[in-house]
Amino acid sequence: MTNSTQNAHLNDVTHNAQDTQQVPRSLRQSVEESLTQYFSELDGQQTTALYELFMHQVEAPLFECVMQHTHDNQSKAAAVLGLNRGTLRKKLKQYDLL
Repeated sequence: MTNSTQNAHLNDVTHNAQDTQQVPRSLRQSVEESLTQYFSELDGQQTTALYELFMHQVEAPLFECVMQHTHDNQSKAAAVLGLNRGTLRKKLKQYDLL
């Protein structure tokens, strides 16, 4: 196999490995991709109150996952989130998670 053939084969293998293995994305990348898709799907329509919509969409699953991770221990969940327990309880009630 020549060097150029080996390089082409390696590129194919690397490309195929990337196709079959999902590369972890940062939260920032996930948010950017989701917002880019959201804006493209608006197709020119106007949007308002995006911050409120975004926070509602993100906070609920955040609290759900943290509560699962801490086995519903509110003190631990509050520490993980960097919130005081009262604020956590308020948010859990807001999203009907309590």
